[in-house]
Amino acid sequence: MKTIFSGIQPSGTMTLGNYLGAMKHFPKLQDENNAYFCIVDAHAITVPQDRLELRKNIRSLAALYIASGIDPTKATLFIQSEVQAHTQLGWMLQCVAYIGELERMTQFKDKSAKQGNEGVSAGLLTYPPLMAADILLYGTDVVPVGDDQKQHLELTRNLAQRFNNKYNDIFTIPEIHVTEVGARIMSLQEPTKKMSKSDENQKAFISMLDDEKKIEKKIKSAVTDSEGIVKFDKENKPGISNLLTIYSSITEESIETIEARYDGKGYGVFKQDVANIVIEALRPIQQRYYELVDSEELDDILDHGADKANKEAMKMLRKAKKAMGLGRIRK
Repeated sequence: MKTIFSGIQPSGTMTLGNYLGAMKHFPKLQDENNAYFCIVDAHAITVPQDRLELRKNIRSLAALYIASGIDPTKATLFIQSEVQAHTQLGWMLQCVAYIGELERMTQFKDKSAKQGNEGVSAGLLTYPPLMAADILLYGTDVVPVGDDQKQHLELTRNLAQRFNNKYNDIFTIPEIHVTEVGARIMSLQEPTKKMSKSDENQKAFISMLDDEKKIEKKIKSAVTDSEGIVKFDKENKPGISNLLTIYSSITEESIETIEARYDGKGYGVFKQDVANIVIEALRPIQQRYYELVDSEELDDILDHGADKANKEAMKMLRKAKKAMGLGRIRK
């Protein structure tokens, strides 16, 4: 049985893109692997956060994990900041990383270009080693990610190998697993860019907690084209291609099957059906979410997850500290 690790930032309500790109696949992963699912709240503070909103988002994300099918009797669900080994190993790996390779990270370059170096926190530059620590603490074999995180995973692999070569061979070099269908759901209003919960245009994304009317309205107002043919063509028909990807990701039908079903039917019928499919997919998740979010059951699950993660993480942290020469030699 392999060990997998996945972390999501609690920086707002998860979108349909988050669900189809990652969370939908987690129940299968937990059945076949030793799975750790982490709410990476320490990553969230690399940019300014309202403390009350952050705490609300942490709890909300935990409830959505479980509502989406995570079984706490099979997988370990926990909050990153409640396992102190993450930040300790993160610092140790910062000391193994090079400034040049951190500055080459695409996400850092994009955000620093927008904000300027004076407006960017040091944490935004150095958070990839913390991400590496998240993964390496548990002897992770496989990391399921969206394709936008592949660069960070390559850095994790490099840091693990560098540590192993320089100090002691203690870290497993994780493999990257990118889901093929649904790995990248695009904006409903700008279908050439990824759907994002931080998009200022509320019509650009579907929240996992949007009600039926909102979902229907957003799907119907999704940007398409004037051709009126339901056909997958990312270059020339990015909007329709995105809706086809959403349809296929939920129903697990092939794109070709869906195209054939809507041959000659136009966009109106197709959009309505996409909306109905999304609504039906999210309905049971939303029901379970509202049962959990303010419950003692959720607290018990997170307490148990933190205890289990702490035990495993401390084993690896002790090995890493010993390898680097940190701490005392006990006689």
